[in-house]
Amino acid sequence: MTIWRVPATVGISLILAAQPAAAFDNLNFSTPGMDEDLRSQIENNSALSAAQDEDRTGTQDVLAAALSDYGVLLETLYANGYYGGTISITLDGREASEIPLLSSPDTIDTVMVTVVKGPSFKFGTTRVAPLAPDTTLPEDFTSGSTARAGLVGEAADAAIDGWRQVGHAKADLAYQDVTANHRAQQLDVDIGIAPGPELRFGRLITVNDSAVRTAAQRRIAGLPTGERFDPDVVDDVTRRLTSTGAFSSVTVREADRPNPDGTLDMELRVVDAKPRRFGFGAELSSLEGLTLSSFWLHRNFMGGAERFRVDGEVSDISGNTGEIDASITARLEVPAAIARLGPDTDAFFQAALASENEPTYTSNSIDLTAGLTRRFTEDLTGELGLGLNYSETEDDLGYREFLLLTMPLSLTWDKRDNDLNPKSGWYIGAEATPFLNVNDTGSGARLYGDLRGYYGIGESKGTVLAGRLQVGSVVGPELDETQPEFLFYSGGAGTVRGQPYQSLTVDLGNGDETGGRSFLGLSGELRQDIGESWGVVAFADAGYISAEATPGSGGEWQSGAGLGVRYQTGIGPIRLDVATPTGGDTGSGVQIYIGIGQAF
Repeated sequence: MTIWRVPATVGISLILAAQPAAAFDNLNFSTPGMDEDLRSQIENNSALSAAQDEDRTGTQDVLAAALSDYGVLLETLYANGYYGGTISITLDGREASEIPLLSSPDTIDTVMVTVVKGPSFKFGTTRVAPLAPDTTLPEDFTSGSTARAGLVGEAADAAIDGWRQVGHAKADLAYQDVTANHRAQQLDVDIGIAPGPELRFGRLITVNDSAVRTAAQRRIAGLPTGERFDPDVVDDVTRRLTSTGAFSSVTVREADRPNPDGTLDMELRVVDAKPRRFGFGAELSSLEGLTLSSFWLHRNFMGGAERFRVDGEVSDISGNTGEIDASITARLEVPAAIARLGPDTDAFFQAALASENEPTYTSNSIDLTAGLTRRFTEDLTGELGLGLNYSETEDDLGYREFLLLTMPLSLTWDKRDNDLNPKSGWYIGAEATPFLNVNDTGSGARLYGDLRGYYGIGESKGTVLAGRLQVGSVVGPELDETQPEFLFYSGGAGTVRGQPYQSLTVDLGNGDETGGRSFLGLSGELRQDIGESWGVVAFADAGYISAEATPGSGGEWQSGAGLGVRYQTGIGPIRLDVATPTGGDTGSGVQIYIGIGQAF
């Protein structure tokens, strides 16, 4: 028995010795005379609090966190304008700063953090010089204001940025003298700036290999060599290269030293993105049936960061027409294609085939378009094209062929905070497509506008009010001279939920119908988040169609309303809407819609 007992005892002892030593069970903060906001900062910034939350309870971890807190908590006091405070951190009654690192205690039970903030300091002298024209220092960096330490750094950064904005790329601190006058309870600050010489942009130097040609990188970047340095231009260079999608990361940095001729080279480092990508989407409606869409994208198609994308869509699967719709579109985009127009203008070439079997017409069409896309700002984009459109249509007006020369124009101003689930901001989309009928009369223009607004209530914006206005008009040709694809219809997921798809049309008499020359669409939603993943929506839609070109004259309205549920995913909310007609005589019953992303 003794032979077996001894090894067992030794084994148990070794196991116990291998366990981490028990650490503090109690972490207490004493902050006499401190307001709740500062006390909260002290506790939240504390490394000891983090160690306790993360269950890092080994004595070495606790001692390291305690030693770190002397600096962390002192900086917290400085950040709030207190420069005469004291900090004591004891581990079972021993001051942490007096415990040797290599002789940490075997166990720690109670940690006591005592922070006395001391007197509040005000700024005395606040000198920053020299300043570039139009430099704005922080508003609170003035004599008599609370001397928050962060304001000193912000003032220095603002002064340096001011010089950089006027071409002094190498502006830097010459000296910084910050003195705490404890008797006067003042913080005196004297900051000297070394502006350095005014510099001009030099070369754009690519410092690593890429599948995108070096010449194409420089063309797209559009660095204005020879012009005065401007940090905003550097940001534009980065944005242009990033927006091509050809790179997973783009870094543009200044060379360490200017050139003797007063120019400053910029160094470009890129990491190529994977060249190919594909995606898909789906939407289901109880009346319109199933819509499936997919795309295939090839980045850097010809070595110049070109984007070649093919989109396919099949809709009305098991819908109310009994026949499916199908379309395929191929588009090639060439960034910064025309040097004279600048790096923010891209060229595109597009071809589209479509077969539509709609409730009031059928159509087979081909559309060829070439044009330019211009980025005016990060949020504002315009497009101009020239196109040729051929279609064969059949509706209640009979079989017709159309051959149109088109000049599509569009302008998109997108200030939404999120495309798929916006909580604030607005969106404006405007389209104008003048067309010339080559074979017959009936030339004119199709106009369309889409305005959306979002207002989030509260700090978390858990409640969102969303509204949408759609306006459309076909001017020039008579109703029977306009191809059905250019006319407007109302009803369904994109216009009036609860009403059958394209159910509101123009009555031609004798049971014949067609689309309208003008359209109005109104939508309103109240969106409410429930927790992090779920949300509910109440909505109401209305649509108007008229045979006249002027919206609001001589037409008819329909409306619908309903409730919806949203489930948040990494690719946007999954949408389930249930709606019913509330006005008009175009439908009855309940309609169900399922998709990805908000309805608008």
